Amino acid sequence: MGSKPEKRRQIRWAVVITVWTFALAVILGLITQYLYLYIESMPVALLIILAIIFVGIFFDMIGTAAAAASEAPLLAKASKKVFGAREALYLVRNADRLANFSNDVVGDISGIISGGLAALLVLRLITAGLVRDNPLTSIIVTGIVSALTVGGKALGKTLAIKKSEDIILAFAAFLTKINSLLPGKIFFRHELPPRRK
Repeated sequence: MGSKPEKRRQIRWAVVITVWTFALAVILGLITQYLYLYIESMPVALLIILAIIFVGIFFDMIGTAAAAASEAPLLAKASKKVFGAREALYLVRNADRLANFSNDVVGDISGIISGGLAALLVLRLITAGLVRDNPLTSIIVTGIVSALTVGGKALGKTLAIKKSEDIILAFAAFLTKINSLLPGKIFFRHELPPRRK
């Protein structure tokens, strides 16, 4: 049984992530559909779908790496003042939240958007007269999108488990660099593990 503060923290996180998921799904859905509908080039439209699939695969890999990474190697790197190591340690210590955001929020939104765009692609192919108006066409396109997503995530998970510390360190270093360029510290605003002298 967890303590009351811990339960409140978990409930607060669930509420926050629910609101974030709704906002991100609506915003990203509107942006991608707008771009997709107003881009007439079929190859570019296809690239948009592939980019959305890749985003889902990438964040799924990050979430898995955070959950699989061990603290000991990152502590050793942090003691040597390796850039991003302290931030990577913070991510690993909050792996439940990072995995929830990366795997569930971003991953699920990417899957929904790519599926919706695949349906629009079928409509565009039918309108252009490139394929017949046949339910099989939609099934095949959806199957291809699903196969790329699942296959990509399988490869990403394998890599994330084998190279978890390296991946999370590189991701933390990237976020740290972005953080230093922003006026308001979006990432790592909470207390980080102390630097060793």
